[in-house]
Amino acid sequence: MRSELFSADNLEKESSQPGLRLQNSKLLKAELNGEFMARVGTMVAYQGQVQFEALGSGGLSKFLKQKLTGEGVPLMKVSGRGDVFLAENAADIHIIDIEPGDALSINGANVLAFDSTLNYDIKMVQGVGMMSNAGLFNCVFSGYGRIAVTTKGTPVVLSVDQPTYVDPQAAICWSANLQTGYHRAEQMGLGTLLGRTTGERFTMSFAGQGFVVVQPSEEPPGGLAGAAQGQQQQGGILGNLLGN
Repeated sequence: MRSELFSADNLEKESSQPGLRLQNSKLLKAELNGEFMARVGTMVAYQGQVQFEALGSGGLSKFLKQKLTGEGVPLMKVSGRGDVFLAENAADIHIIDIEPGDALSINGANVLAFDSTLNYDIKMVQGVGMMSNAGLFNCVFSGYGRIAVTTKGTPVVLSVDQPTYVDPQAAICWSANLQTGYHRAEQMGLGTLLGRTTGERFTMSFAGQGFVVVQPSEEPPGGLAGAAQGQQQQGGILGNLLGN
């Protein structure tokens, strides 16, 4: 049998080292000898002795935060020995190696999988206020390990060495040490050029030293501000829960 389908580019890539790596730009391969964490529903194939265990959002505290904020990652623990393939609606996949001292703030919708050695929490995005339909909370990863993130299209990585402004629904992740804020587009002379038709027109600002990853697409509005009534009802509980 002959076909371009069976070319070397499409054959499974093998490695002698376990861990997360790209099979291609839209498919993640985990050579499993132990465990890792993945978004629920992203497994497309596996070989070997593999177990899947649903974890909600990664513990009771994170589960409660997700219920109040609308953010977080519905997780499953993948364990055993074998090969596991993951994908998310044919989105582009990128691998980031996080080292001790690093911290990455990322939109929960863009988390595909990560090593269980990483620490993960849901944190309020500082300087946001209550003025938009964008999510006010992000997932923050730190520690040591790999994380696979998704983007809709090929992103650009901006070095923040001067005031930087990004559509908040195109910002995928950024250095957690950056100072963030929001500005109405009208204040910057942009009028109606920026923003969603479902909310106020604004842009997100970044300052400090670090990077911002921006995709050429916009995630739909979500998060706490997308549910204003729930925000008002749950504000007191949320303040106590996130007071860390």
